[in-house]
Amino acid sequence: MTTFHQLSAVRLDGKHVSMADYAGKLVLVVNTASHCGFTPQYTGLEALYKKYAVEGLVVLGFPCNQFGKQEPGGPDEIAQTCRINYGVSFPIFEKVEVNGTATHPVFRYLKNQLPGVLGGRIMWNFTKFLIGRDGKPLKRFAPFTPPEKMEATILAALEI
Repeated sequence: MTTFHQLSAVRLDGKHVSMADYAGKLVLVVNTASHCGFTPQYTGLEALYKKYAVEGLVVLGFPCNQFGKQEPGGPDEIAQTCRINYGVSFPIFEKVEVNGTATHPVFRYLKNQLPGVLGGRIMWNFTKFLIGRDGKPLKRFAPFTPPEKMEATILAALEI
């Protein structure tokens, strides 16, 4: 059986990254979009990342253009939106698909482990998955759940 730490993805800068690099970390995987009503959540995600990175939290952003074509740009435009407009310093990966036959393996795995309201589908941009330090998926958060509402769950998982 595949585990989260056996998966990999390509960062926006083209670097191939194994999820095993995050073993021992609490990981928050988010499908993102630069032109979405939820895009301001980047600010809250960055705040959580900065606040708890020293405790072992890492946020991983995966841009997706499947919902309302709200991530139409290429890597440079995505990077500009994330870093310049929202001050994002956590890792951002290449644009992926989260539903359908071309679903990225990270999301195929997470949806299988933590099905949501739509079962094996993701509802919209900014669906969030919390993965424990051991690589076990812990909780799925809906797009409309703001990052600050996830803090208690993150604190409990960090055991601080």
